[in-house]
This record gives sequence, C-alpha cells and structure tokens, in this order.
Amino acid sequence: MKVNHLLSATVVGFALTCLPGCQTSSEQLLKTNESQVQIRNIQTRAFETTDKNKTMRSVIATLQDLGFVVDKADEVLGSVSGTKLDGYALRMTVTVRPRGETQMLVRANAQFKLKAVDDPEVYQDFFTSLGKSMFLTAHAVD
Repeated sequence: MKVNHLLSATVVGFALTCLPGCQTSSEQLLKTNESQVQIRNIQTRAFETTDKNKTMRSVIATLQDLGFVVDKADEVLGSVSGTKLDGYALRMTVTVRPRGETQMLVRANAQFKLKAVDDPEVYQDFFTSLGKSMFLTAHAVD
C-alpha cells in the first residue's frame, strides 16, 4: 500500500513540476509563431501582374543591382538565389508564385552566416528596388 501512495505522490509531484514548464513552452511557441508571421509579412509582397517570367527577370535584375551574384534561377520552381560578398556573406532566396487571378506573390528570405535575417530594412530595400524594376519593366523602360 505504501508503494502505491509513494508512486502516486511521485507522479503528482512530477506533474506539478512539469506543468509550469509546459505552460512556458506553449507561451514561447505562441510568441515564436507570432514573430514568424511578422517576419513573413516583412518578407512578402504582392505585385499586380500575372507574368511570372517578367517577375522572375525583375527579381534577378534587382538582386544584381543590389550587388548579389545570382547562383541559381529556376523559372519552373519560381526560385532565384543569390549571394552578396561585399565584406560579408549575405544570401537571399526569392520565390515567385501566382496569387489569385491577377497577382504574383514574391517572398524574399535572407540569411547571414546561416542565420535568418529578420531586419526589416534588408527586405524593404529589396522590395523598394524590385517595385521600381517591376514598374520600369511594365512600362518597357530600359
């Protein structure tokens, strides 16, 4: 009988010790999910075009204008990767995919030394330049 009480007390004690930790983990998970959503919003823009090819060409031109060397480009996958070696190793991968009937969704993902870049300025600079490039391409300005 004493063994059962001891076992029950141990299980209850363990559960009470573990529950606060579990709660903290779920709170951390929610914070992580919120920050991931914020980062995704910073990394993504929609453009009013249905021309994937022109969008991909604009992404490539923008990366090159910003000093990136394009490592890979795959129109079928809608993916372009480039590396900037201007005193540091910044890698950016950009994906292009249709969104609805009238838009292309462009998402940029930057990494510095294998660590995700969450600085909004990096993405703002890219999307500002890409927006200008898309405008010039749409209006056939060289």
